[in-house]
Amino acid sequence: MWDKLAAIEERYLALETEMAQPEVAADPERIAKLARDYKELSEIVSPYRAALELKRQLEQSRADLREAVDEELRELLKADIDEKEPQLAEMEAQLAELVTPKDPLDLKSCILEIRAGAGGEEASLFASDLLTMYASFAARRGWQTSLIDRQDTGLKGIKEAVLELRGRGAYGWLRYESGVHRVQRVPVTESQGRIHTSTATVAVLPEADDVEIEIKEADLRVDTYRASGAGGQHVNKTSSAIRLTHLPTGLVVTCQDQRSQLQNKEKALKVLKAKLFLMEQERQMSERTADRRSQVGTGERSEKIRTYNFPESRITDHRIGKKVHNLDEFLAGGIEELLKQLRTHYEGERLSRL
Repeated sequence: MWDKLAAIEERYLALETEMAQPEVAADPERIAKLARDYKELSEIVSPYRAALELKRQLEQSRADLREAVDEELRELLKADIDEKEPQLAEMEAQLAELVTPKDPLDLKSCILEIRAGAGGEEASLFASDLLTMYASFAARRGWQTSLIDRQDTGLKGIKEAVLELRGRGAYGWLRYESGVHRVQRVPVTESQGRIHTSTATVAVLPEADDVEIEIKEADLRVDTYRASGAGGQHVNKTSSAIRLTHLPTGLVVTCQDQRSQLQNKEKALKVLKAKLFLMEQERQMSERTADRRSQVGTGERSEKIRTYNFPESRITDHRIGKKVHNLDEFLAGGIEELLKQLRTHYEGERLSRL
């Protein structure tokens, strides 16, 4: 976190220098934008500098304690350290909160898409594990979940699943989960105990409100078909599953989890709106990718954002170099701490680019 804060301060000083230039001061639009960025960064730089000074004092007291011989002086230094350590911890927590995301989209509910990638049936089983992990995390957060679509495979795996997560801040928590997730473990189908590597892809979409995205009926092709997999007696008896094709963009969305065509169409429209909304946001914001597919890549093993290593009970997030050794708890939904670190990391990057 300290490296990120240092980068933010560096950008803050650069803005200060830029704003002092006569040609900049003569440009009202430019100076207004720089002033907004400067003010946003100042709300972080000021407490950062205070924390940095306290950190320096604490390190000095620790160094003095190592060299001190006089017992009375040692007691004073120990008391000073005991006082400053909790103060610094509190300031660090406040700084971490300051660099958490402030994008308005982060307050939204979200839609999660999980697909099996490279690795055959083992990839499908891993995709199912990820679906359980995110559903469990949602339950811990008190969010409502609704399965929009699920395409099962033979060994209790999933080829693809779409899950709606309704709760304030769901997108903000999960937005950085988009990408390729890699698993290393011995598959249940492996008789010789060899470790296999497989992948699943995750895409996280902010839910779009009706006022934000309008879809014309003339732009839709609606196909119906019989649902497959678990679902009760109506499966294979009624054509309740829906496939929507958005003709202008070519986006295709399916939903077969509900019992009626109307319900499935409503759910499919919700997913389609989320995809169209994200495409529009990405078009407007240069720091985001212009194409939704870049969230998940092709599913090849080399594109991973995170590795789940079962033999070592280790999770490694390759973007921030973080390793966690609590795989069972992690897959049971205990992902909050890592998500916090990802949010801090990416918000720090954003602020350093202002």
